[in-house]
Amino acid sequence: MLRPVLWALRRLLIGSVLFLALGLAACGIPSSSVQNGMVNVVAAENFWGSIAAQVGGDHAHVTSIIVNPNTDPHDYESTPADARTMAGANYVIFNGVGYDPWVQQLLDANPVNGRSVLEIGKFLGKQEGDNPHFWYNPDYVTQVANKITADLKQLDAADAAYFDQQDQQFLTTGLQTYHDLINTIRQKYQGTPVGATESIFAYLAPALGLNLITPPDFMKAISEGTEPTAEDKATFDHQITQKLIKVFVYNAQNATPDTDALKAKAQQEGIPTVAITETLDPANDTFEQWQSAQLQALEQALAQATGK
Repeated sequence: MLRPVLWALRRLLIGSVLFLALGLAACGIPSSSVQNGMVNVVAAENFWGSIAAQVGGDHAHVTSIIVNPNTDPHDYESTPADARTMAGANYVIFNGVGYDPWVQQLLDANPVNGRSVLEIGKFLGKQEGDNPHFWYNPDYVTQVANKITADLKQLDAADAAYFDQQDQQFLTTGLQTYHDLINTIRQKYQGTPVGATESIFAYLAPALGLNLITPPDFMKAISEGTEPTAEDKATFDHQITQKLIKVFVYNAQNATPDTDALKAKAQQEGIPTVAITETLDPANDTFEQWQSAQLQALEQALAQATGK
């Protein structure tokens, strides 16, 4: 993924989109009010959109902008269609803290009275530079679902009881298999050393009780599209060749020459590899279906590696 090389082009494209978005603002969209008990929700990424759709149920129309599993959200270039979609929203949800900066740019270019906005990073007390992959933290998933519920109740007070019911349904029944898998892995494989190509896995590993020993700066560099240091590369390589890790986790949506080489080396050493993604894959899965399938694959890899 040539993120640094594409940065200048990215700024040019965002500027073009903002110019068109400003044209929308000039047309005068004065306010965003809920009509007929239906909240119009726009989520920047479909992992948050899936949660919002389940909490909102029959009283929310949710549109997710990034839905293609082959799209890396870090590199996404917004379009005029995105600007129009955002302009018509009662409620906008985005990750924030530098993960999807194009969203705030579109919002600023087209202010709308009455529109509610949830920047999840800020809600969680994070700032730019922190690990932005909040949807891989089970506790944050619960907090965000509850926050979305509270915001929907503010926008559509008449259906407040319904949103509460939907929220509880999602957190208990919807996420049951997800939490069961997390608990099973934590109980069976507590302390097992694992490696990961980037920080997308750094929130989930401790929740699973796994010991993620990859140099943190290596994972952050890959996530941000910068070059890991030679020392961190050598450390990760040593962890693989000496089989200090039992499982190798990689982001299938962000392959680089470094991560491809390390993955191939892990496979040569007989270390099970597990793919995870940043967005829903397949795109029509729910959040919990997607996450549960990845956890099942990880559980199988841990069983293979440890014989448990």
